[in-house]
Amino acid sequence: MINRVQGTLFPTNVSSSQTKPAEAQQAFSDFLKKAINQLNEEQISSDMLTSKLAKGENIDLHQVMIASQKASISLQLAVEVRNKVIEAYQEIMRMQV
Repeated sequence: MINRVQGTLFPTNVSSSQTKPAEAQQAFSDFLKKAINQLNEEQISSDMLTSKLAKGENIDLHQVMIASQKASISLQLAVEVRNKVIEAYQEIMRMQV
């Protein structure tokens, strides 16, 4: 039983090839762009649904509230990640060489 759990936690078929710093930088850059674009899309969707509701169009209030909360939570997450990155950068800058 322990062997099976250990096998799922630590896969044995991990390739030993190392990613180059440029590749890692590009992958991180792509991930960051996708995350920001998704956040932007959620904000736009929330704004569209809110404006439709305000205009009196036939739209459910719960859909508007769910979209609004998704956008709000995504924005809060982005702000917290930014704060942690800034804290990490400041901590690195305080280190003595």
